[in-house]
Amino acid sequence: MLRIAVPNKGSLSEPASAMLHEAGYRQRKDRRELVLVDAENEVEFFFLRPRDIAVYVGSGKLDIGITGRDLLLDSGSPAEEILQLGFAGSTFRYATRPGTAKDVSEFGGMTVATSFAGLVQQHLAENNVDASVVRLDGAVETAIQLGVAEIIADVVETGTTLRNAGLEIIGEPILKSEAVVIRGTGAPDDDPKVRQFLRRMQGVLVARRYVMMDYDIRVEHVEKAVALTPGLESPTVSPLHHEGWVAVRSMVPSKDAQRIMDELYDLGARAILTTGIHACRL
Repeated sequence: MLRIAVPNKGSLSEPASAMLHEAGYRQRKDRRELVLVDAENEVEFFFLRPRDIAVYVGSGKLDIGITGRDLLLDSGSPAEEILQLGFAGSTFRYATRPGTAKDVSEFGGMTVATSFAGLVQQHLAENNVDASVVRLDGAVETAIQLGVAEIIADVVETGTTLRNAGLEIIGEPILKSEAVVIRGTGAPDDDPKVRQFLRRMQGVLVARRYVMMDYDIRVEHVEKAVALTPGLESPTVSPLHHEGWVAVRSMVPSKDAQRIMDELYDLGARAILTTGIHACRL
């Protein structure tokens, strides 16, 4: 069986399980369940702490896993990402009191507090900065106020929490993270079970981004209509019983669907319908 690590809690857990369910895999009904066997799909799921997943996958104990890019890099484990999943996005940045420093090049001799010590140490080394790193679990905003560090490095969304603590964001982002599928470095690229899993997950990603659009239009306007709805390869065009009209079917990005419908209507298209896509293979 393909052995897959899945986050057991936190912001990664529910979106990961939802995506796996959409991909046709069984998922646990009880949060206390640590191992789930999906015999029909020949997969065994292990529900683990998100921080531990890269370690298990990198050691070869598990074949692949779902975790955050930030957690993967922070772990230092010999694992690599092989598919971006598009959820749990976050930006990792430095912050400090105004006037302390403008960017990472000025951190020399200072102390940085963070929950991602491995990630920060790697970033400092890449920038040739000699600074100390203190690892703290949980919120790190008070580290500067309590004199533990001059700089903090943390996940930043709106920046409101940092401003409330009297801090400002400085420098360029350390990392933009999201949920990813990982495997051990050096694992074979041609594992058919892994390839099948990735196809399923990619199918979910496409199904979430696109809708199927159907509409009727007169023959003389087909080329202009098709230019609006080119599809992934090309749309399906079928003659209608009413002479001079055809039916067109094409996949379009869901975020553009309403605009495209308006433009098709102005072009003379009628009976314009959109339907969701539950799964696909490209």
